[in-house]
Amino acid sequence: MATIYDVLIQRGRYYDGTGGPSQIADVAINDGRVAKVSAEPLDSSLAARVIDANGLWITPGFIDAHTHYDAELMVSPSLSESVRHGVTTVLVGSCSLSMICSEAEDASDIFTRVETVPREKVLPILQQYKTWRTPAQWVEFIKTLPLGPNLVSLLGHSDVRVATLGLHRATDRAVKPSEAEMQQMEKTLENALDAGFLGLSTMRLKWDKIDGDREWSKSLPSTYARAGEIRRLNRILRSRGRIHQGAPNAANPLQIFEYIGAALGWLRRPMKMTLITLIELKGNFTVRPMAQLVSRLIQALGGNFRWQLMPTPFTVYADGIDVVFFEEFGAGEMALDLRDQVERNELLKDEAYRRNFRKFYGEKLSPRVWQRDFGDAIVLECPDASLVGRNFAEIATERSVHVVDLFLDLVVEFGRSLRWYTTVGNAHEDKLLKLVHDPRTLITFSDAGAHIRNMAFYNLPLRFLKLIKKAADKGQSVMSMEHAVWRLTGEQGDWLGIDAGHIREGDRADLVILDPAELAQNLEQVSWAEMENFGLQRLVNRNPGLVRHVFINGRAAVSEGDITPELGKSSAFGSFLPAQ
Repeated sequence: MATIYDVLIQRGRYYDGTGGPSQIADVAINDGRVAKVSAEPLDSSLAARVIDANGLWITPGFIDAHTHYDAELMVSPSLSESVRHGVTTVLVGSCSLSMICSEAEDASDIFTRVETVPREKVLPILQQYKTWRTPAQWVEFIKTLPLGPNLVSLLGHSDVRVATLGLHRATDRAVKPSEAEMQQMEKTLENALDAGFLGLSTMRLKWDKIDGDREWSKSLPSTYARAGEIRRLNRILRSRGRIHQGAPNAANPLQIFEYIGAALGWLRRPMKMTLITLIELKGNFTVRPMAQLVSRLIQALGGNFRWQLMPTPFTVYADGIDVVFFEEFGAGEMALDLRDQVERNELLKDEAYRRNFRKFYGEKLSPRVWQRDFGDAIVLECPDASLVGRNFAEIATERSVHVVDLFLDLVVEFGRSLRWYTTVGNAHEDKLLKLVHDPRTLITFSDAGAHIRNMAFYNLPLRFLKLIKKAADKGQSVMSMEHAVWRLTGEQGDWLGIDAGHIREGDRADLVILDPAELAQNLEQVSWAEMENFGLQRLVNRNPGLVRHVFINGRAAVSEGDITPELGKSSAFGSFLPAQ
């Protein structure tokens, strides 16, 4: 008998991505689509390949709606670090940092320090590959790549500002775009939306800094924009029903009212908006309740708003003093502004500087992400093995010195060889379970592709499923597994306005087969792996036996837990998904 299906997945628990009831079913794939879903067993002789999914889950491929793969996808289009964990659609262009309109060096300099990917790696990639200057040209380039996952994109405001004003003028607070320049930015955004971009990303957080020699250590261009400039761009998004992704300035809590007004539109059409990020910070207990109050207010008044939510402890790793949250206060910013190690060490040894650092460290009421508690920071690696596994406060007490002096002494002595980690938020599972139940959130914010030595959340969707299943196994009624799968798939696809997140008959066959028993393993553990075609090591997640198979466009991207050799080499997998 001739086969009529490319793949037949038998007797798995099938979740369609709508949140509706799951069932034991056979799922047949043909020509890149879900050809049939049957509660009754289908004839295995009808399929070229048969997969026994007894005891396994069949879910839509996960959507990662916050990544920074913008440079990596040019040389490593497989994006296998996400695909191996069941992610079949990724969003780039976050945090105002697309690589669309600006010149190669500008695009590199606004990206690399913020996202802590070495400039000496990113700039040559852009210089080699970047031939486009418009959103439509970028889409045509993307279509030539053998993408692993599907790709969607926002247009970055910093990118557009630099392309319009030049890097120097775009980072000069005295410069206001002329009417002609403003119209050029508006036209660029319109062209991006016409090309299928989901919307615009902005950044108001001032401790995100520029790399390179020309405008070193200035804040990102988007932070220099006046409210009127952003309002004009929002007007376009509102009229087209597209998305604004933003990040408020943590040092100016009142700025949130600008976002409230933009999201509601008041007497105009509400605008679809997502902000970074809802988190239960250790160092600032007011952030989470205030953020939720804002989202409730916007929803009550008819807005369409979502906080991005990381459903796992926010653990950050650091090499010496090189970690982004030191940018949030003056003394840390001063040290990171110095690239020369000798010069930096002289600063760190200066007593006046240390007094300043101790002052900032002791401030508990100023806006912050890091809890500023070295007693909550553990030494992971150090040439002095006696320090490994201990926190800085414990070591300082032993040596009878102030903990700030102890930390700075160790940085001077060991530099980046002093590696440590701390958890800055979402540390309590009971509070996290309440957060993920909030319907005004998107379960996302992996930052995949960025902060390659500082964090790894490539398996973020799996961590969420583990969180919900663990609660269910304890008898806690948080949400059904069907609802949890929907939150990672169909909910995000529908809210973003893209053709992704479902595996009903006729849908594109982007799906995952996973073993729910393997969710019990430690999903927060990190390890090192080589970045494909980058020549760098980065932190990754490895969860053997959990994700068995991943199909993208009906093609096997992961088989029996292993990346297939064709991923990143064949054009049969992912594609650019335009906004619908």
